[in-house]
Amino acid sequence: MATGTENWPIGELARRAGLNASAIRYYETVGLLPEAGRVGGKRRYDQSALTRLAIIDLAQRAGFTLAETRALLDGFSPTTPPSERWRALAERKLPEVQALIRRANEMKRLLKLGLECDCLTLEECELFLSNGQPSALYGTRPTKSG
Repeated sequence: MATGTENWPIGELARRAGLNASAIRYYETVGLLPEAGRVGGKRRYDQSALTRLAIIDLAQRAGFTLAETRALLDGFSPTTPPSERWRALAERKLPEVQALIRRANEMKRLLKLGLECDCLTLEECELFLSNGQPSALYGTRPTKSG
């Protein structure tokens, strides 16, 4: 359990966070992680840095950009609860994720359709001639041109 008296060098923070030290320096550079205090010219970190890195990791896994992550961390009044911060950002992000899912499903459809193709040339393949449009290909399978 954290006691608040930790004083880790960057390598130890990186190990605890499962990151490279270069990532931590980068987060400092872009303003996601406050600049560390220094002892003898070397960066030193406490539990608050580790907690902030965990928040950054979660935001990245949720697909938030650096700017959105910065907003989550610092773009609200300090009294705004985390749930309200998350809700505000997630409501804006969900349509983007839904569009990404639709695009991935279309990619999957086209890839599967292409797996069924045994045409001899691209120029004669129904998949390419129809630009992969379902109306032209629905119920048909690209086959060898005869």
